[in-house]
Amino acid sequence: MNTETIVSALNAVRQQKPLVVNITNYVVMNNTANALLALGASPIMAHSREEMAEMMRFAGALVVNIGTLDSAWTPRMAYAVEQANRHGKPVVLDPVGCGASTLRTQTSRQIAQAAAQLIIRGNASEIIALAGEAGQNKGVDALDSSEAAVGAARHLAEVYGCNVVISGATDVVVTAEGEVRLRNGHAMMPFVTGMGCTLSALTGAFAAVGETTGLAAAAVLGIAGEIAAEQSAGPGSLQLNLLDALYQLDEATLRQRLKLA
Repeated sequence: MNTETIVSALNAVRQQKPLVVNITNYVVMNNTANALLALGASPIMAHSREEMAEMMRFAGALVVNIGTLDSAWTPRMAYAVEQANRHGKPVVLDPVGCGASTLRTQTSRQIAQAAAQLIIRGNASEIIALAGEAGQNKGVDALDSSEAAVGAARHLAEVYGCNVVISGATDVVVTAEGEVRLRNGHAMMPFVTGMGCTLSALTGAFAAVGETTGLAAAAVLGIAGEIAAEQSAGPGSLQLNLLDALYQLDEATLRQRLKLA
C-alpha cells in the first residue's frame, strides 16, 4: 500500500460516511464514537441481539472489542459476526487482554474463526497470545515489541485468511502479500486509555470503504496523535486535541508526515 491509497481511503470515508457498528467496551465507548465522528464516519454502539440482523444489513463494518467481556456479551458478539458474514461485511476484532485470561483467549479465537472477512488489530502481546505463542502480558498492556509479534501475525494471517495490525511504537501491518511498517505516533499516546480501541474503531471505518489492511487507520491515527501531542501538556489535553486533529487532518499534512518503512 502506498501514500496515494491511504489518501484515497481517507477521502472515501469522508465522502461515504460509513456506518460502523461497534460492540465495544464500557471504558471507551465515548472516545471511539467521537473519534469515528471526527474522522467522518458514523458510529453506532449496538449491543442488542434483537437489532443486530437489521443493523448489519446497512452497516459498512462490524468492530468487536472484547474489553469488558462477560457471559451476556459473548453470544451477542457471535451472532453479530454471523450477521456480518451473512451480509458480506468486514469484521474488525480487537482481542483486548488476550492471554490475560482463558476466557479472553478462547473468545478471541472463536470470533477470529467465525469471521469471514477478518482484520485483527491488537498489541504485540495480544497477537502473540492469540496465535498461541508464549507472550508477555500484563492485563491489557503489551510488554512485547511489535517486531516480536510478526511471526505470530503471519501465522494468524495464514490460519484465518485475515489481515493483522500490530500496534506499538512501530505499527506493523501483516497481509498475505507481506508486511508494512509505520513509524507515526507519539510516546504520550499510550497514556490515554483506549487508544488501541480507537485504532480498531477507525480500522472499521476504513474497512467499510474497502481499505481492509488496517494501514490507513494506523497512519491517520498516528499522524493525528503526533499533531495532538505537539499541542498538549499531558494525556488529558491529548485526548481532546486528538479529536480536533482527526477532524482537521488534510491530504497535505498526511503526505508530509507519513512515515512508511
